[in-house]
Amino acid sequence: MHHHGYLWTGPKQRFDDEALRRPVHPDPPPADGRPELIQRYKEVKAEFPVVDLPPLETAYWLIKPRKLVRGTWEEPKRAAEWLGEQLAEHAPRFASEADRDSTYLAILVNSSAERLDWGGDVSHGFYLERPSYLSLALVCCSPNRAVPELECPLR
Repeated sequence: MHHHGYLWTGPKQRFDDEALRRPVHPDPPPADGRPELIQRYKEVKAEFPVVDLPPLETAYWLIKPRKLVRGTWEEPKRAAEWLGEQLAEHAPRFASEADRDSTYLAILVNSSAERLDWGGDVSHGFYLERPSYLSLALVCCSPNRAVPELECPLR
């Protein structure tokens, strides 16, 4: 098992487009359904796998383009260290003063290492100034516990 790191920052309004953050429903709308629903289904089916937006379910980062992988680690502790580096880099821009607290951030890093060690995924999000959003994720791979059928993006 190994872990992939993902980072996304962007406008909060774009982050809120949940249709592009969830996998398409396995059953398409009926052929005689409303044309706008059929069109939206086709758009989401085509865009979800390639759009850089963070998926609602962390494991689905694994189907995104390999260029979105920010790092890969065999050891959970190393992956959590990367998370800590990203938190430290972005913390001055966090909208909430409480989120900038170094003790709080250290707890996030330590708990992330523990979760990765037992095969869980990690996902954290923070509001930034202007209103922007930061999403950080560490995803277990080969296999992922939540969705074991997902392939490693680096194969």
